[in-house]
Amino acid sequence: MQYEEILKRLKSLSDPEAVKGMARYGINSKNNLGVSIYKLRPIAKEIGKAHELALELWDSGIHDARLLACFIDDPSKITGGQMDSWAKDFDSWDICDQACTSLFDLTPLAWEKFFEWAERDEEFVKRGAFSLIAGLSVHDKKASDEKFEQFIPLIKKHSVDGRNYVKKAVNWALRNIGKRNLTLNKKMIKISKEILKIDSKTAKWIATDAIRELTNEKTQERLRKKKH
Repeated sequence: MQYEEILKRLKSLSDPEAVKGMARYGINSKNNLGVSIYKLRPIAKEIGKAHELALELWDSGIHDARLLACFIDDPSKITGGQMDSWAKDFDSWDICDQACTSLFDLTPLAWEKFFEWAERDEEFVKRGAFSLIAGLSVHDKKASDEKFEQFIPLIKKHSVDGRNYVKKAVNWALRNIGKRNLTLNKKMIKISKEILKIDSKTAKWIATDAIRELTNEKTQERLRKKKH
């Protein structure tokens, strides 16, 4: 499937009412055709992995085309330069999260990019850092506990960032690490209790929410079963 053909197809699926609905959930309506992710994923499956096409789709600046690019790009062909360039373009939480948890977290570069992006000022780039951790926590089955423990100092440091999209991603990263196994679960509950003591409304929200999920019986039972 060629670039022009894909754009034509996306435009034919355009849904202005859906764009309004997405806006209510904080999704940027600029250059947004309103194509549901449930329609984009089958198209991605049809296309298969196509790195050059993904780059073209991203450069179109169309919201839906960028989401599609995240689903068809080949993780083995991604460079640090591409990750930085796309991160600079993040203008909506859904684009940020799909790039980071459907694509970038599948590259070996994800581990180092976290440390770079976590210290950046731009809201969506910083969110991207913590979205990477959330993705790695689920997708990198072989990574050691120690690899995730190295993120703890920056999780604590940035738990005071009150910006909505950053604080939610910090919370997400904290919860996902704590749901990997019982050892990390105990560690992240302990870290959450330390964050709870920070004199910051944001830190308190992040910690309280994480503790609630990490200590609930459903989470604990799932982790106990996982151990066997």
